[in-house]
Amino acid sequence: MAAKLRVEVLPGRIDLGAEARRVEDGGRIGAVVTFTGYCRDEGGRLAALELEHYPGMAEKELERIATQAAERFGLLSASVLHRHGKIPPGEEIVFVACAAEHRQAAFDGASFLMDYLKSEAPFWKREHLIGGGEGGWVDAKASDSAAMDRWHRL
Repeated sequence: MAAKLRVEVLPGRIDLGAEARRVEDGGRIGAVVTFTGYCRDEGGRLAALELEHYPGMAEKELERIATQAAERFGLLSASVLHRHGKIPPGEEIVFVACAAEHRQAAFDGASFLMDYLKSEAPFWKREHLIGGGEGGWVDAKASDSAAMDRWHRL
């Protein structure tokens, strides 16, 4: 049976509790692992982080990554919700939920998804600074690529 996948790119807040409960199926699931990534204030200098994407292309790539995680770890369901637009510090940017029969598969699925999202999801990030200036575009970090590369060795 194929995993139930939910992928969405949203302009507004994510109802974290509702999304965590959405993966429940009443019997086969033994574990659900969720992850929520938030916008940081970067030491008090950041007013917002703006995320841009190409509609359609971003969802297709998120679905590809979620399908890969589901197949690799035997997930029963996987949800990937990612916001776009201006996001102030303290608000969620991304939510991932992985459900599996056993906890390790759910943990591995969530970790795999986040490592790939940080490196391969087609989003562009621009900082908006306190006081009205723009900080520029945020480049991917070498540590994010290294985290993703570990999955090629496992």
